[in-house]
Amino acid sequence: MGEWDRVFRQHLPLPPHPQRGRARPPPRSAAFRCALKYLHGAALSQGAEYQLRLSLFDATYHHFFGRTWRSSWRAASAAPPRSARATFNEVVYFHTSLNHPGIAAVVEVVKRAGKGDGSSQHLSCGFGIMPLFHGGSEVTDPATEDRALKLYHGTPRALLHPRFQDPVEKNKYMTVMEKSHLQYGLKSHQPLEAIFHLLPENLLISGLQTVPGLLPARGDTGDCLQKPRLMKTVTCYLERLFIQLYPSLEEFEEELLDLLNSDRLLQANSAPDGEEVVVRERRLHVGVHNGLRFVQAPQVAVLVPVAELSPGRCQGVPSSGARGAGQALVLRSRIQLSEMVPHPAFRVCFQLEYVFCSTGRAGGKALSGSARSEAADMRSVRWAVWSPVPGTGDTDVILPLRGGARRGPCQALVYQTPPSSRQGKHVESGTVQFHVSTDSEEHLVTAAEILCKDRDELKKPPTPSLKVPAPRRVPVSPRGPGLSVSQLVASPQSTGQTLQQEGGITHLEADLGSPDAEHCASDQLQALPFTPLQLPMAAVGLQACSSHVSVSRAALARLHAAGFPDILDLNQEPVEISEPVELGSFNLRLEEADPLQGNEIVLQFLAFGRDAQDSVEGLWPRTVFLTFQFYRFPPVTTPRLQLVSMDGGLATGLAVPAQLLVRVNEDGTLTMWCLAGPPGLQLKYMVDPAFLRPGEQSWFLRYLAEHSLQVDVWDGDSLLHFGSAAIKLEPLLRQGQTSVRTYHELEVATAEYEPDGTVLGREALRHGALRPLGVRVAVRGRLHLCLANIGHPCEETPGQLPSHSCIVTAADSTVTTPGGRGYSLNTPGGRRTVWARRLVDVDNELEAALRSRRPEGWPKQRAWDLQVIDSYRDHIKGESIYQMLSQAITATRTVHAVLGTAEFFEFALKNPYSVQHTVTIEVDHPELSVILDPREWRHFKELTKSVTPVEEDMFHLREDLKPQVYLRPSETVHIPFKYQTFSADPAVVAAQGPAGLGTGANENTHSFGKSGAKQTKLIQVSFQVSRGKPIALLRVKVEPQPHVVDQTFRFYHPELTFLKKTIRLPPWHTLPGTPVGMPGGQPEMFVRCSDPDIICETKSLGPGEPQDIFLKVAGGPSPQIKKFFVAIYTDAWLAAPVQIWQFYLHSLQRLDVACTAGQLTRLSLLLRGTAAPRRVRAFTSHPQELEVDPSGAFLLPANGIQDLYIGVRPRRAGSKFIYLNLVDVESHQLVSSWLLCLSCRQPLISKAFEISLPAGGGKGCNKRITYTNPYPSPRLYFLCTNRPDLLQFKEDSFEVAGGEVYTIGLRFAPSQTVGEEEILIHINDHEDKNEETFCVKVLYQ
Repeated sequence: MGEWDRVFRQHLPLPPHPQRGRARPPPRSAAFRCALKYLHGAALSQGAEYQLRLSLFDATYHHFFGRTWRSSWRAASAAPPRSARATFNEVVYFHTSLNHPGIAAVVEVVKRAGKGDGSSQHLSCGFGIMPLFHGGSEVTDPATEDRALKLYHGTPRALLHPRFQDPVEKNKYMTVMEKSHLQYGLKSHQPLEAIFHLLPENLLISGLQTVPGLLPARGDTGDCLQKPRLMKTVTCYLERLFIQLYPSLEEFEEELLDLLNSDRLLQANSAPDGEEVVVRERRLHVGVHNGLRFVQAPQVAVLVPVAELSPGRCQGVPSSGARGAGQALVLRSRIQLSEMVPHPAFRVCFQLEYVFCSTGRAGGKALSGSARSEAADMRSVRWAVWSPVPGTGDTDVILPLRGGARRGPCQALVYQTPPSSRQGKHVESGTVQFHVSTDSEEHLVTAAEILCKDRDELKKPPTPSLKVPAPRRVPVSPRGPGLSVSQLVASPQSTGQTLQQEGGITHLEADLGSPDAEHCASDQLQALPFTPLQLPMAAVGLQACSSHVSVSRAALARLHAAGFPDILDLNQEPVEISEPVELGSFNLRLEEADPLQGNEIVLQFLAFGRDAQDSVEGLWPRTVFLTFQFYRFPPVTTPRLQLVSMDGGLATGLAVPAQLLVRVNEDGTLTMWCLAGPPGLQLKYMVDPAFLRPGEQSWFLRYLAEHSLQVDVWDGDSLLHFGSAAIKLEPLLRQGQTSVRTYHELEVATAEYEPDGTVLGREALRHGALRPLGVRVAVRGRLHLCLANIGHPCEETPGQLPSHSCIVTAADSTVTTPGGRGYSLNTPGGRRTVWARRLVDVDNELEAALRSRRPEGWPKQRAWDLQVIDSYRDHIKGESIYQMLSQAITATRTVHAVLGTAEFFEFALKNPYSVQHTVTIEVDHPELSVILDPREWRHFKELTKSVTPVEEDMFHLREDLKPQVYLRPSETVHIPFKYQTFSADPAVVAAQGPAGLGTGANENTHSFGKSGAKQTKLIQVSFQVSRGKPIALLRVKVEPQPHVVDQTFRFYHPELTFLKKTIRLPPWHTLPGTPVGMPGGQPEMFVRCSDPDIICETKSLGPGEPQDIFLKVAGGPSPQIKKFFVAIYTDAWLAAPVQIWQFYLHSLQRLDVACTAGQLTRLSLLLRGTAAPRRVRAFTSHPQELEVDPSGAFLLPANGIQDLYIGVRPRRAGSKFIYLNLVDVESHQLVSSWLLCLSCRQPLISKAFEISLPAGGGKGCNKRITYTNPYPSPRLYFLCTNRPDLLQFKEDSFEVAGGEVYTIGLRFAPSQTVGEEEILIHINDHEDKNEETFCVKVLYQ
């Protein structure tokens, strides 16, 4: 017997009561140190030998657990007149997580007495009970002194009697031993927590015993647990592992399945029912055991038969000539065991486990869709232990597998081959073979191997298929392959479900396969070329609509009849609608030379209509509202606009006439244009030199020439996103004209992501291949609007413009004292006059001092006021002098800050002294910094055309990272500064529309001036010499400005989870704002995010490869919307972004639904009321596939709970996402929002038909099919189809007698396109469960 077997057999504990383990998640274990001093009492016999036995007892369930500890035998001695005493002085250690008042330690006193035949017997003399926890589940207070434990007559077995009561004091059957006690000490032992991984719970052990993995005690005490010291661990690696079962894997599993199937039928007491037990997965548990417990939780690896791997995939597997070739189970990954200790009791344990499930498909080895949620049946079939030989290097190991009723480290029943087995007299239970090594240099974990592990295990789709495709090479896993498929399904409360739920939304995420992993041979980890984990989505959103409608005379007449307001030019004449010029033909010089530099931009939204190609699945909105952002004006959210129909339509050729946009009042009534004003919504932006910064006119013209305006259309009732439209702004360029007006009809489109995992193969996931996404872009409607630009003459206003110079010098400023603050006025004669003001008007502190404790009487009040004023002047004299001196050396610089754009300027710093000084520069804000790198300094000087010199190694950094510069006497140097902010200012960005966008009935036209209120920020820069003395001060005045948004993205994601997205950047030469003819080919791009808590980065995939942006965003609770910006740069110094993207992350409550196409699946949602009662209504993005009950508005009580019943009937198989909003119908606020992730399977098709129909119009076709009721009784059936636009039923339901035949009438609608369509006919029962499904293939010719 080896050391491990001896330790394992001697320390097998008895588990706690099953109810105790089931009723808790285990809390933190508490460590104890129990010192047993001596036994004293009149009941002891002098000269007799005594022993103490300590056990753990659960008084609640009358259950002993753990393992009884026994002390050494000690003789009792007495010195009259004192009673006998037996001295032990032994210490026992243990820890337990059962922190309940019923848990106690029981001490038994045993006497060894002799028999007449010379042998000895053990007699129980008494016992005592030590409580471990108080009533509050807290550890008993540690005693500063020893305690005396009273003893009871009899044996501890009395505690198992049914009449035993807890507490002990209530038991009349227990008698105290008079004048006898046990002296002991019990207290918590904190150092024991360091070896919890070596010492199992509830095991009593003495400090003199050996614990495998601990070093011997220092000194003469011999107590290794008083201050335990761990042995040094050694990392070993197991690779090329395979298992052979005899006589072969196929025969072994066949016999095992037959036995399990027979046992299943025997337990169910039923005849063969067509179901079979199949192997779902084969797993291997590998862990290090020290004889007492597993040092760490065993790693779980998935085994794959050799037959399922391609040739040459695994090394070390028997060749084709060997017996049992192709019948081995292979581990494709490598196991790393970092907890190994060179001790004879440490062994590596293997446990082979099979996962079984029942299937109704004969011979199948895959679960049906409905069985995915069933729990898997896991059985242990073999196990083995291996003891490494110290000092040996790389070696191959072959171990025999064990089975049967033998105690194993995994504490599980193990399958034993029956005596009548077909295996004959082969090796008992099979073998496990592997290669072991401890050389760490050969087993470095590379980044690619971690990606392989994450892809193969953590992100494995929940498919029950047995065939797991192998990677190109055997991946290395630092902690094993992780969770297997069956763990994700069979453990609903495990981590696997969390991983599965988080990665469930895959419409924009995918794996790109594994790169080849090479072994590194150095101590430094070598990073492999970066490979993204998510499939990139295209950054180009909607294509800007440049098409326009040729306005006919009839259309102009309808426009005029609708009563839309005219757009007037400078002469108050209506601007005629003109045909836009060809895109790309503008002349920028012609725009810059235009004398009318003021631009009045007018956006006039007219009507909204359904597209002719739009399906009738979604309900047409009753009201809409629009969101967009023009240039760097604040974002706009329009009021709700009612869609009002008129006779005729604005657009010709549309199936559904366009509906006018009419304002909705606060009370929900319409603004009738015949009474209160014209229909439509008109917005105006005034862009002139008073609004623009110096040099910004050309940027604004380029914005109009190159950018598009993206408009989001929302349903005003359900608050669901209806679609988006984009329009080129180039028609707004006047090209020398006084005014221009164009009419546009925009396509409002939406994208639905429907990933179909059934069509994916391994080849589609390899590196370089794109995973099919199943993105369906649908045109929902058409938005009619007019764009206009009216030129205005502008007066020169140089006083309002900031200086063009990048050099800041000390300005001549007026110096005022606190007592002489006044208004400065420049007289025509050039003299400066200051108007005096009363002290009490300019200083609140002085005013308060004068009014406090004022004496009565005018002479006394006068003397009191003069005394207070004199004291106040003396008090503020020092401060006033300091402010005067500071203002004399203070210069001011105004910075107009835009998100992501660096504002560069230089400060002329002069040394006013005749001696040299080292000046320290202190800045009190992190967004303003000194440019220390001369390359960055030179880059900004080239951008700003500055001619001041650039010095190399100009600055020295102190230990606190404050820059210092050396100045010679009276020397002047230029200090470069850069102000750059990446945080979105709420006053500039978060505004949901500028002032003036009210909700009044007569406010159909709104004008915007400057963009919102500014929040000025002051930053102080101090230039100090020795002892903190300032020689110059710089005050930077920051005025934040709104920024341009080039692209908007909206993501919908489950709440409180991380969103991980990859967005592919478009080719750099297509980005607006990118310099033309940039040398060096394609530049590298850089990104920065406005939210520091968001991970945003970009990496190049290699020369000639596109660049991707990677985002990782933490979502908030539903229905929170997180908004942030990403700036994209083409220069490494991040001077100015070429694009700014706006992101919205909508957090929704996630609900996974497994269903069948054409069949109704019912479930419910729990609604929680807010602080006030609300009248709410549920809206869905797919009303034809999702039903809600109640369907109308209902009252949600305050702080109450109510169920919302939903029914899901998808029309197509695969994955689908449906959005559900709960909206307050009175305040139009979003109360809750859900994301329904549908996993829909195709029903079984019983019959198939094929017909041919003409395409391109016609009258359609009538057909008939028959259906026979298979039941002997009458049944009611309901009909539905996946294409209601192409097929209608004569009757949606029918009743047919038992065994009778019913004829179903079909009406096929004509199709406008040529092609093939598969139409499903679902026949459902009275509960809307699918009975049969017919498939009709229609060929439109």
